[in-house]
Amino acid sequence: MSRPTPHVTSGPYAPPVPVRELTARSADGARLHVELHGPEDAPAVVLAHGWTCSTAFWAAQIRALAADHRVVAYDQRGHGRSPADPRCSAEALADDLEAVLATALAPGRRAVVAGHSMGGMTVMAAAGRDGFRERTAAALLCSTGSGRLVAESTVLPLRPGRLRTALTGRVLGSRAPMGPVNPVGRAVLKYATMGPGAAPHMVEAGARIVFACPRGARAAWSHTLATLDLDAAVRELRVPTVVVAGGRDRLTPPVHAHALAAALPHCTGLVELPGVGHMTPVEVPDLVTEQIRALVDTHLRPARTEESA
Repeated sequence: MSRPTPHVTSGPYAPPVPVRELTARSADGARLHVELHGPEDAPAVVLAHGWTCSTAFWAAQIRALAADHRVVAYDQRGHGRSPADPRCSAEALADDLEAVLATALAPGRRAVVAGHSMGGMTVMAAAGRDGFRERTAAALLCSTGSGRLVAESTVLPLRPGRLRTALTGRVLGSRAPMGPVNPVGRAVLKYATMGPGAAPHMVEAGARIVFACPRGARAAWSHTLATLDLDAAVRELRVPTVVVAGGRDRLTPPVHAHALAAALPHCTGLVELPGVGHMTPVEVPDLVTEQIRALVDTHLRPARTEESA
């Protein structure tokens, strides 16, 4: 019996075909699947997806940006086409991003790096690394936080406290199968990760991606994220950074975004979106793309002179 495709195959969330694929090797030897889109000499954007997702998560941004940007997207270890690896830690995430930047960008080139959820945590974890600082011009943090992820989650409609934290940890860390993608599964995913106004095609795209994540990787990374503490790393993220948050995000509620904006050395914007959930690049793809473009235009493209204006 053939295995169902892990993503939608038509519409704005169907992943475009990359112009080239690479394998980056992390510091511990882990292999990472990397995709390159767009012109080689265009301003570079690097996209790091979140927990249980893959490069397919960024399909809408890749489609919009690839015409005039060099877009680099990669699968986090254990996700998508990057092989499963038992080494799950903030240090591994930082190592992996450094490896991708070194592999996909020519010497001397810099990029705008955007991370969603665990991808944003990846950016924070790598913030103090020389390889990150040398190759990053600006950053976008979408729907993410630096710690207390389980304690602050509102996925379970209970009062804050030990009971909610313990039960949330059990739910998010479960190894139970997610699939198949059916009406019940889509409804659960929408409740947990999207705002009430998310369109059916958005929910379908998100469910296909999330449900395809191997449950072993899902559980392993959940346990790592439950104890994550990147508060000190946030203060090392010294490049211009924009923070985007959904007002109805149950996984990383807006309290995280406000804390990040206050702690970042160079926060250039906090965008909070009423009615939007955790999957900001899927729920409001144009807005996320516009934020990336603005960072590129401000921090990567050469300044226009009066003669060329």
